[in-house]
Amino acid sequence: MIARAINVELPTKVTLQYVEQGSSSGYPLILLHGYADSWRSFERVLSYLPTSIRAFALTQRGHGDASRPLTGYTPREFAMDLAAFMDALHLEAAVIAGGSSGGVVARRFAIDHPQRTVGLILVGSPLTLRDKPGVREMWDSTISKLRDPIDPEFVREFAESTLAQQVPQAFLRTVVEESLKVPARVWRATLEGLLEDDSSEELDKITAPTLIIWGDKDTIIPRSDQETLVERIAGSRLVVFPGAGHASYWEEPAHFASDIEAFIEDLAHRTRSESKRGSANCDGSP
Repeated sequence: MIARAINVELPTKVTLQYVEQGSSSGYPLILLHGYADSWRSFERVLSYLPTSIRAFALTQRGHGDASRPLTGYTPREFAMDLAAFMDALHLEAAVIAGGSSGGVVARRFAIDHPQRTVGLILVGSPLTLRDKPGVREMWDSTISKLRDPIDPEFVREFAESTLAQQVPQAFLRTVVEESLKVPARVWRATLEGLLEDDSSEELDKITAPTLIIWGDKDTIIPRSDQETLVERIAGSRLVVFPGAGHASYWEEPAHFASDIEAFIEDLAHRTRSESKRGSANCDGSP
């Protein structure tokens, strides 16, 4: 059973919301939602993760039931919140997973805090949004002009545009309800921050083992972006979900959870092997 949502206040007085599950001694995993979403984007995924993974699904500033400061909506500022969140929960390091634009935040964190990033998981994440005509057109025609209250039909169409497979209607309603909590100014500021992001030029600074997941029916982010990410991030690999769309973790939560579990098991195996080698060297063994 998923735990109730918890609020945590950061030193900046920004309040974030999160849920936690799994053993307190489990491998830490932080899940970052995409544009206009909340921790509930991972609600279906959480039910498939084993207790050996200490999973945190986080709602970022301006979204869901987190506080909505007037500023601070660039990927770098979201990543700063993540570091403060980890400090508040006494998490020295974790696997950071980001869906869609959450992946841009996750990689920014991995660049800025390599020692705190045990592993990185990017799901349907863009190399950059600057060269995406559809995103630019959406900004020009709709997002830049958004005003409160936001039309629920627009939000539903926005959510459905990410899908290639059906998801439970109750879950889709939840996604829409969460997105409707986001003020128009946060929709605008967050997309502006993403369009201005230049972290694609710093991918060679990522040192954490990286798993890149992409659905081959994604009509928003092309495969070429994923292949470039693999080329630029050392030690990364690409896993393709056949038939899945942009929000593959909404559509195939069991598959997604299974790949996360396998990735973390591999990380844990590497850590144990390195620890054994270190002990052997300390003992004077070859």
